[in-house]
Amino acid sequence: MTAVIDTPPVRERPPSRSAVRPRPVWEEEPTRAGLAGKGLVLALACLGILFPLWIVVVTSVSSRKTIDQAGGLVIVPKGITFVAYRELLSGGQVTRAAVISILVTLVGTLFSMVVSVLCAYGLSRIGSLGHRWFLMFLLATMFFSAGLIPTYLLVQSLGLMDSYLALILPSAVSVFNILVLRGFFMGISQELIDSARIDGAGDFRILWQIVMPLSRAVLAVITLFYAVGYWSAWFNASLYLNDQDKMPLQNVMIQLVQKQQAPVGLGQAIRTGELSGLAVQMAVMVMALLPVTVLSPFVQKHFRKGMLTGAVKG
Repeated sequence: MTAVIDTPPVRERPPSRSAVRPRPVWEEEPTRAGLAGKGLVLALACLGILFPLWIVVVTSVSSRKTIDQAGGLVIVPKGITFVAYRELLSGGQVTRAAVISILVTLVGTLFSMVVSVLCAYGLSRIGSLGHRWFLMFLLATMFFSAGLIPTYLLVQSLGLMDSYLALILPSAVSVFNILVLRGFFMGISQELIDSARIDGAGDFRILWQIVMPLSRAVLAVITLFYAVGYWSAWFNASLYLNDQDKMPLQNVMIQLVQKQQAPVGLGQAIRTGELSGLAVQMAVMVMALLPVTVLSPFVQKHFRKGMLTGAVKG
């Protein structure tokens, strides 16, 4: 009769980080000092970005007494009040400017994406009519420009002065964005497109049902680029608009920061001491930054795939 010796179960060691994600042969394992240094640099970078935003937000919700005691910008929140936001959103020039900025951003982004996607898809089909010449023409516009005065005269001759179209058409298309889209479209399998053609699909159906669903990452990134560009634009409005009631939010914010004039409905509140002019300026800045801050995290995951793949394959 043989004795059975109980052996303790062997614990499986969890896979190391190098086993999960093998490093290239030329890349050394990071040292603790290196990891600590990277963490410190990232922490300082985040602090340098978030600290000014914190000051803007805290100052915008501070009372006039708190701002006067701090001598300007407020760091430690005390006496929080939302009077500035309530007055800004109750109507008047700021509310109208915010609505104008939202509409211009939505319409302009949609128009720019339609033109850019169609142009990029056409240029991605090697051998299409005038492919090389159109591509060279677009590349030339990245290095040579007519200048500000000819552009102004063109907008004036087209009758777009004091019109919302002047905020969209002069900057509707970015050649860089078209090239990124083209590079991504060229990376799509040609066999997949050829099989769709054999089944009888045309170019528009291939673009809508095959190319665009496979390009969601780059489309999300380029859409964010266009949207941020339209939302943050102020130069075209200051150049082509004369009616103060048509100014977008960014131009109203510039007027507030430069203290040229107070928005309608706020001047009396500031003069009577109910509001601080600095709190109003910071509140408008928060309103201008809020859409970009909210949308960026949802598109962040697509940046690496959308931008790097499109740029490398282009």
